[in-house]
Amino acid sequence: MAFDEIIAQRCSHAIDLLYVDSWQDELQRFRSHLAFRGLSNSAYDLQTSLMRLGGPFAELERHLLRNFRKYARRADADESYSDWKWPTIGQHYGLPTRLLDWTYSPFAELHFATSSIEKFDCDGAIWRVDYTKAHRQLPEALKEQQSYSGSDVFTIGMIDRAASTLAHFDTLATEPFAVFFEPPSLDDRIVNQFALFSVLSTPLLTFDAWLSQNRELCRRIIIPGRVKWEIRDKLDQANLTERVFFPGLDGLAAWLRRHYSPRIQGALANAPLRPNSQEAAGERQP
Repeated sequence: MAFDEIIAQRCSHAIDLLYVDSWQDELQRFRSHLAFRGLSNSAYDLQTSLMRLGGPFAELERHLLRNFRKYARRADADESYSDWKWPTIGQHYGLPTRLLDWTYSPFAELHFATSSIEKFDCDGAIWRVDYTKAHRQLPEALKEQQSYSGSDVFTIGMIDRAASTLAHFDTLATEPFAVFFEPPSLDDRIVNQFALFSVLSTPLLTFDAWLSQNRELCRRIIIPGRVKWEIRDKLDQANLTERVFFPGLDGLAAWLRRHYSPRIQGALANAPLRPNSQEAAGERQP
């Protein structure tokens, strides 16, 4: 699948590319309608964590959500939560779901594209998707909610009023569609990452496969391996690190681990630098 791509030549060029199309004439302000997703390896596709389970993953979706809801502690979740809040919470805590993490923040995705120093010998990528254009393809039930709220993106309440379950959501249109929505501010991590989720109306399709049918919605910015050290050092100097995006001791430990790792040319380290959890290490999962 060939997408519109452009290669960042250095840090300042990458930043300029991320802000292209963000100027709004009617507001006379820089306010983009873009969602960003950064990956440490440009070869990664936009596959969901549910897909990465393998096997009959689509059939397992309802079982994962049913058991997550059943076994969640009362201190962590309320049994009265809507069917849309459960996958949102699950995604945040690492449950395999059909949701995909995005953000409004281009700098957050520069971080995720350059946070894994053992991948500095390969190119990274940042996906830019125009969610306002994506939402023009929504079925009427969802457009009505958007019109009523006057919002460019959805909340879980807006989706719930149009389709109270994932099964109902999947039947709103015959062709696959995508919804971008803001998760509730469950903790500082969601707030600091300026988080945004996407959900497709089928668990069987990768997001890039859907985008291949809607190429006008997106662009990929390639972050060459040779540019990653410059970007990484400048982000660290600006305090755009794991300490900010993963508040708490896990983010602090991940930042210190990376900060004190030596710069190595070519292939990096025989022993892996990251801890057992990629997310704890601050790396965006592919």
